[in-house]
Amino acid sequence: MKRSKKIFAAGLAGTVSAVALTVAGLAGPAQAASVQPAAVGSVDCDGWVHNNNPDHGIAGCQNNTDRTVTFRAEVVCGWAPDVSGQWVTLAPGQYGDSSGVCAIYSSGVGSVGWTIE
Repeated sequence: MKRSKKIFAAGLAGTVSAVALTVAGLAGPAQAASVQPAAVGSVDCDGWVHNNNPDHGIAGCQNNTDRTVTFRAEVVCGWAPDVSGQWVTLAPGQYGDSSGVCAIYSSGVGSVGWTIE
């Protein structure tokens, strides 16, 4: 009987905490969204694992916008810390790639993503 009371109390405490966080989030001050001019076109990126090295992840991007963009590869490594590639700056119409290599004790690249600024 004591066990069920403890479980009920823990569940009730978790529910109260979740409701309090939700109410606190709704009561926060409103913030104005920053407005940036929309770029014409898009940045098209793709990620892959190097053909001869399963620890090497690569992201390649084509800048189809009317402005300069900067990006880098974000490589997820199994059994090792994730790594980020070098920043690459692309003028409108340019293509470039960024890569990262997982540690030797990694189980290999799990996925490759990218960050665009």
